[in-house]
Amino acid sequence: MKKILFLTGTRADFGKIKSLIQTLEKQDDFEVFVFVTGMHLQEVYGYTLIEIERCNFKNVFTFENHTHETTMDLTLAKTIEGLSNYCKTINPDMIVVHGDRVETLAGAIVGSLNNILVSHIEGGEISGTVDELIRHSVSKLSHIHFVSNKQAAKRLIQMGEIEESVFTIGSPDIDIMFSDQLPDLQTAKEYYKIPFDDFAIVMFHPVTTEFSKMKEYAETFVESLLNDSHNYIVIFPNNDLGSQFILDAYKKLKENSRFRIFPSLRFEYFLTLLKNSQFIIGNSSAGIREAPYYGIPIINIGTRQQNRAVHADIINTDYSSNGIKEALSIIDTHQVQGSIADFGEGNSNELFLQSLQKSDIWHLNHQKQFRDS
Repeated sequence: MKKILFLTGTRADFGKIKSLIQTLEKQDDFEVFVFVTGMHLQEVYGYTLIEIERCNFKNVFTFENHTHETTMDLTLAKTIEGLSNYCKTINPDMIVVHGDRVETLAGAIVGSLNNILVSHIEGGEISGTVDELIRHSVSKLSHIHFVSNKQAAKRLIQMGEIEESVFTIGSPDIDIMFSDQLPDLQTAKEYYKIPFDDFAIVMFHPVTTEFSKMKEYAETFVESLLNDSHNYIVIFPNNDLGSQFILDAYKKLKENSRFRIFPSLRFEYFLTLLKNSQFIIGNSSAGIREAPYYGIPIINIGTRQQNRAVHADIINTDYSSNGIKEALSIIDTHQVQGSIADFGEGNSNELFLQSLQKSDIWHLNHQKQFRDS
């Protein structure tokens, strides 16, 4: 029996790996562990550990990596310490990490330095900002790569990864997007007490490399929303450096009846609301991945998603009030088609399982080799 340890630090990465965990838990050949840290344990962001507990996974371990300091390097250090200690307790055969978060980097470091196979979900993608540095660093520390598409696979091979270690499975959240697990709209609205017939989604995250400007950007964004006439469901940002500026700016929305503000939403409920929204505005990857599949109009603000693989007709604007106002003025007449984006066909969990069931993957050399392309 192989021991597989999944690491999750945010509601976003959990949405990506949830179906993979559920699939492995049904198998007799695998023992699954889930290391929960980061935003999941912070009340200000909705204490989303609750969502993980609802899944009734057999082995869940929580570790508080939040410090009174806001710098990502100290969060990284603390996560490494906690995860390393846990790995010494359970001795996993593989650590599975996702994306480009600090917790992801911690998982890759712990695995690679302790002779544990590291599998990286959604490596080989480009995004800009510090996220891209982390994502590529994780890829170089990982032994196995489960990528979304051929372009990502090509980039990893270009980075010197061996072709035998790269598996194209699509984006795992697509599995949930088109599953029968989603609640209907009325259920989602009643659950979150949303009174609007029509509404848009707001998801605006800090850009760590633009920290000095984030306070100004957040205030301009909120003023633009207040000067608009749409109803909005506002979801808190992630906890990256600069998030407090956004949270402070959102306080101006609390007494306005056009806004419903949430620290977090259950992933399936979020998907239902997104699917039925007028549009999504902000700089979330949900506007690059999920929204195009549903044919939802997108206003993307600023640089956070710059260079991401985009398969949709997105309205891009800068952080200025004029730019945002102009985008909002045309969004209601902006026609989009449901995307046939290259992020898989909703069977990522099956492809993931098939890969782990083959003996070849367990015989990959822990001592990585750089292969010239």
